[in-house]
Amino acid sequence: MDKVEQTPRSQQDPAGPGLPAQSDRLTHHQEDDVDLEALVNDMNASLESLYSACSMQSDTVPLLQNGQHARSQPRASGPRSVQPQVSPRQRVQRSQPVHILAVRRLQEEDQQFRTSSLPAIPNPFPELCGPGSPPVLTPGSLPPSQAAAKQDVKVFSEDGTSKVVEILADMTARDLCQLLVYKSHCVDDNSWTLVEHHPHLGLERCLEDHELVVQVESTMASESKFLFRKNYAKYEFFKNPMNFFPEQMVTWCQQSNGSQSQLLQNFLNSSSCPEIQGFLHVKELGKKSWKKLYVCLRRSGLYCSTKGTSKEPRHLQLLADLEDSNIFSLIAGRKQYSAPTDHGLCIKPNKVRNEAKELRLLCAEDEQTRTCWMTAFRLLKYGMLLYQNYRIPQQRKALLSPFSTPVRSVSENSLVAMDFSGQTGRVIENPAEAQSAALEEGHAWRKRSTRMNILGSQSPLHPSTLSTVIHRTQHWFHGRISREESHRIIKQQGLVDGLFLLRDSQSNPKAFVLTLCHHQKIKNFQILPCEDDGQTFFSLDDGNTKFSDLIQLVDFYQLNKGVLPCKLKHHCIRVAL
Repeated sequence: MDKVEQTPRSQQDPAGPGLPAQSDRLTHHQEDDVDLEALVNDMNASLESLYSACSMQSDTVPLLQNGQHARSQPRASGPRSVQPQVSPRQRVQRSQPVHILAVRRLQEEDQQFRTSSLPAIPNPFPELCGPGSPPVLTPGSLPPSQAAAKQDVKVFSEDGTSKVVEILADMTARDLCQLLVYKSHCVDDNSWTLVEHHPHLGLERCLEDHELVVQVESTMASESKFLFRKNYAKYEFFKNPMNFFPEQMVTWCQQSNGSQSQLLQNFLNSSSCPEIQGFLHVKELGKKSWKKLYVCLRRSGLYCSTKGTSKEPRHLQLLADLEDSNIFSLIAGRKQYSAPTDHGLCIKPNKVRNEAKELRLLCAEDEQTRTCWMTAFRLLKYGMLLYQNYRIPQQRKALLSPFSTPVRSVSENSLVAMDFSGQTGRVIENPAEAQSAALEEGHAWRKRSTRMNILGSQSPLHPSTLSTVIHRTQHWFHGRISREESHRIIKQQGLVDGLFLLRDSQSNPKAFVLTLCHHQKIKNFQILPCEDDGQTFFSLDDGNTKFSDLIQLVDFYQLNKGVLPCKLKHHCIRVAL
C-alpha cells in the first residue's frame, strides 16, 4: 500500500500539479513522448483553478515576489519530499497578474509621506470642512447669489408709454439704457439717460451711468418712476468746462492758470480744494419763507454764511452733506414751493422718500448759475468716477472699426461739393464755384418740379403735397405744442448749443417755429411760407434762402449757420417704448 501511494506522489511536480519531475524527464524518455498531450491538458486545468482561486482571495492577503497570493496547503500525514528550486523560466510561465489595489495603496502611502514633509497651509474655510459638514459643498449649503437675482423695472417715456424690463441686480443705468435703445430701435449716441422722477415732490435727476438701478429704486417711493430720456448735457462739462463756471463763482486753494485742463484737474483731483461760491435763495426747513444767503460748496458739504460773505469757520453753517445725498432739479418750484425763480434745485437725502420738510431747497437767479451748482455737486461727489463714465463710450468707439456700425449722423466735414457734368466727377474746391453750382442745381430742380406740377395731377403722393406733410415723419418735429412745452423739452434734454426742435406756430396756422438753444438760452425763429413761380417754399430769412420743405431747411442749417446764432446740432426726440 505504501508503494502504491508513493508512486503517484513521486510523479507529481513539487511546484504544482500538471508538471513532471526533473528526474522523471531524464530517465523515462518514452513516457514523456506518450504523456505530452495529457501534460498540456493538466496545465490548462491547473491555470483555470489558479485564476478562480485568485479571484476568491481577499485584498488583505500578502503577495509573493512573483505576484501570487500565499495559500496555506494541507499537511500530509506521511513524509514529504523536499521541493526543488523552480527555474526562472518556469517562474515566468507560472506568474500571475499583479494585484492592482495593493500597488495603489503603496502609492497613496508614498504620496502621504511626501505631503507630510511640506509646511502646513491653513485652511481659509474651516467651517466647510468640520466634522459636522462634509468637505464637498452641497447644492443648498451656500446662500443664493445676489448677482443671479432678477427684478422687474418699469420705465416710462416722454409720451406716457411704458415698458417692463427684467434686469439683474447688478445692472447699471448705462446697461439699462443700452437695453432700452436696443428694444426701441433707437440710435445709440451715448446721450440716453435714466431719470429718477418724483412727481409728488416735484423733483427729478439723471442717474449717473455707474449707479445700480435696483439700489436707486429701493430708495424711491411708490409714486416715483423712471423715465427714459435724452440728455445731451450730461458730460458737456468735459467738452467745454470754461462755459460752466464763471470766474467770480470759483475759488481754488492753489494758484490756477485758468486753462481748461487745469480746471478739470482741480475738480477731479481729490487732494485739491475747489470751492463754488455765490448767492442763492434758501428755503428754511419746515417753513415757506425763502432767504437769500451767501453759500459755498466744498468737498465736505454745502455751507451758508451767517454774516454776509464771510467764510470764516465760525460764520459757516452746514446746510447739506454730499455723501448720502443727491442733487435734483425742481420741476415746478414756483407753484409747489413758492420759489422766487424758475431755476430751483434741491439736495435730497437718500433716506427721504415722501417728507418734503427734510428737503434742502435752493433757487438760483438764472439757468447758468443753477447748472454751475449742479455740475459742481456731481464733480465733487463722484470725481474721477464721473470722468470714467464719460470716457467709456469714447474708448469703445475707438476700438470698433469704422465700418462695423453705420454712420447715422451727417457732419459738415464729410460733405464736399461735386461736379458731375463731365464723364467723371470732380471735387469743387473753389467756394465761389461751389456756391454758383448749388444755385444752378437749385434752379434746375425748381424747373423740373414746375414741369411735373403742370403735367401731373394732384394726388396724395404728389411732390407739392408731400412738401407740406413730409416733415411730420421726422423726430425733430413735435407738432402742435406750446412755447412753454417746447422750452421745457429743451431744458429736459440739456441746454447745449445747437439743441433744437420744430413745431407748429400758434399764431400763424401756415407757419412753423424753430426752437433753438444757444449759450444756455432758448430762442424761437419763425419759419414762414412764401411762393415763387407757383411753388410754395419755406424761409427763415424773409425769402432770401428758400427751401422746398422743412427737411431741406434743417439739412441746410445743420451745415450752415446762416442767420442763426449757431448750427443745428442735436434734435429733441421722443421715443415710444
